[in-house]
Amino acid sequence: MIQQPNTVTMGRLWSFFLPLGISATLVTISHVIINSTLTRGDDPERIIASYAIAMSLLVITEKPAVLLRQTCSALVRDKRSFRAMLRVGQLVFTAIMALGLLICYTPLGEWIFAGPFGVSSQLVPDVIDVYQVLMFVSLFSGIRCLYQGVIIYNLRTKWLTIGMAVRLVGMYLLSRYFIHTGVESGTVGAIIFLLGMIIEAAISYTEGRLLVKRMPEKEPAHTIDSGRQVFSFYRPMLLSTLIAVWIGPSINALLGKTTDAYLSVASYALAASLVGLVVSFFSYFHQIVLNFYKIDRNAVKRFTLAFGFIPALLIALLAFTPIGDLILEHIMGVQGRLKAESLNALRAFFLFALAAPWLDAFNGIIMVRGHTRVMLGSQSANLIFTVATMLLLVFLSPGWNGAIGAWAQSIGVAAECAFVAFAIKRGSRINRAIAGKVTDME
Repeated sequence: MIQQPNTVTMGRLWSFFLPLGISATLVTISHVIINSTLTRGDDPERIIASYAIAMSLLVITEKPAVLLRQTCSALVRDKRSFRAMLRVGQLVFTAIMALGLLICYTPLGEWIFAGPFGVSSQLVPDVIDVYQVLMFVSLFSGIRCLYQGVIIYNLRTKWLTIGMAVRLVGMYLLSRYFIHTGVESGTVGAIIFLLGMIIEAAISYTEGRLLVKRMPEKEPAHTIDSGRQVFSFYRPMLLSTLIAVWIGPSINALLGKTTDAYLSVASYALAASLVGLVVSFFSYFHQIVLNFYKIDRNAVKRFTLAFGFIPALLIALLAFTPIGDLILEHIMGVQGRLKAESLNALRAFFLFALAAPWLDAFNGIIMVRGHTRVMLGSQSANLIFTVATMLLLVFLSPGWNGAIGAWAQSIGVAAECAFVAFAIKRGSRINRAIAGKVTDME
């Protein structure tokens, strides 16, 4: 690794942040491509709803695979530690695929979607059909993330952007094919997503393998050489994220209790895809904190203040000016009631866009300090406030449809942000008190 100097310029922070931001933005564009394709179907509300509900389960089953990226970038320094990482990865892949087969080909899937997810019996077969394709996305996502961990550690982050760009080209071409031949079900979206993930995984694997071959067999100062050591690092992160991944399914399940379930899920999904497109670029503030906070804390603060309010400004332009209406109708092909409800949901996401960048930066501080247990509390707060808001609004105003989910997610993220901010402030007071006692003893 390149040795860091003691001061950091804004230009250097930006050059580090830009490739990560671009790759994150391109991820959300892939979802916009899929949703825009699904709106061309004869029954877009039903088609989008089946795809969105299956995706909400994928978020849960894919999360163990995504965590391999952080684990690999933190622990892999030589070929021996990579082999240990690979053994853990193989166990994760096997577990994900076994669960996917149970969901798709046993009564477990019908129970999950009809029970906890609250899907109507008429829609359950469509959702399972979509997930039969999506379960393979988790496998290729894991391969992608495993090798991206190596790429990130070696500061070759341009390959994340390259992989996403090629992925988008493939997805767009396939989406045009389906638009031309006809969109009949949500499975179309799953097939497009799977092709994109295969492309990105192949590029990450190719570059990652080259970097692994250049690693020494054993780095003298590195102590990671067994799967047990890797798993002891991986397990706490997995447990902390298992709380957060239920937020999306909870929202989709309770949207099924609104006045028009299909319209609610579809409008929420469309609005969320636009919000994700805007916010995703600014979703790597935690990496800025992790890499530079100890070197130049003031530079990190200036960078966050300079760019942290931009997502809220952009969402305000989309939600409260004609720009959002033009994008939904002329770019995404959304018409009628679905467009109106999507705009309502978009307005409710303003609070989410305001809080999300700061939450990401605060989480970076928590990780720098090694206080990751705080995330269990903050994500619990998010889930509690999200579900409570959903229940309250479904009971009081079920006609708000997709906006109910947007308000619930916004309030949940705001609660999580407040929890982490309080924990950081409390931790700072404790650290100052300990430092004072040490000084007195000296």
